[in-house]
Amino acid sequence: MTDKVTATPAALALLAEIVAEHGPVLFHQSGGCCDGSSPMCYPQGDFQIGERDVLLGEIGRAPFYISASQYDVWKHTDLVIDVVTGMGGMFSLDNGRGRRFLTRSVLCERPARDD
Repeated sequence: MTDKVTATPAALALLAEIVAEHGPVLFHQSGGCCDGSSPMCYPQGDFQIGERDVLLGEIGRAPFYISASQYDVWKHTDLVIDVVTGMGGMFSLDNGRGRRFLTRSVLCERPARDD
């Protein structure tokens, strides 16, 4: 699959801060009702990727997964990971830093491929 996720410079800076403290991480976008626009950031190995989760690409060497149900909704968009002021998700590594990751979507002109 072609990368369908990118990150702003602010997101890459926050990611570098987190990796320096915690080591390699991964992202998961669940699309849940409460934090649906907030990707969760976990230490690699601390989050079990599901067999139906979709790998969208990488940002700052961190793999970025999305739940299959959320992918079905957003497959015609490209995701841009940004940073805003606020609290991260309860179990996400951006929590407690005064800044959190935020997913923005951009309608893409190329169709998503399922290979």
